[in-house]
Amino acid sequence: MAIVVGLVLVLGLGGFFYLDRAANKPQPPPPPLTGPARAYAKYLKLTNVEMKAHESYLKQSVVEIEGNIQNAGDRIVKTVEITCVFYDAYGQVVLRERVAIVSPKIGALSPEQIKPFRLPFDNIPESWNQAMPQLVMAGIEFQ
Repeated sequence: MAIVVGLVLVLGLGGFFYLDRAANKPQPPPPPLTGPARAYAKYLKLTNVEMKAHESYLKQSVVEIEGNIQNAGDRIVKTVEITCVFYDAYGQVVLRERVAIVSPKIGALSPEQIKPFRLPFDNIPESWNQAMPQLVMAGIEFQ
């Protein structure tokens, strides 16, 4: 009986550590912009971008970046992702987050169309310099 209990315990611990290690494995980085997407990025314009801060119902500070994206090109864009890079007072990166501003859930962005976007952040470290983050085109998919 003691051997069976010991065997079950060893197998259970082995399974736990295997699953724990698999769960903590970092996600692979998203693919970089492809050649056609990089060339088309100049036709996607961010306008009226502003940053606002307010307190949530849970007394957390929430920073929102709002603005518009315009497709000045001739292709229908299904997805646009940008990377928001927040810095501290010394110019060091404190947060880098990739977010979608155009997605299939919201709807595609047709040529000459303008769509508003809103990006809420509640996980910015206290060391952030309170300045507008750098917004970099990170992903573009065409329809």
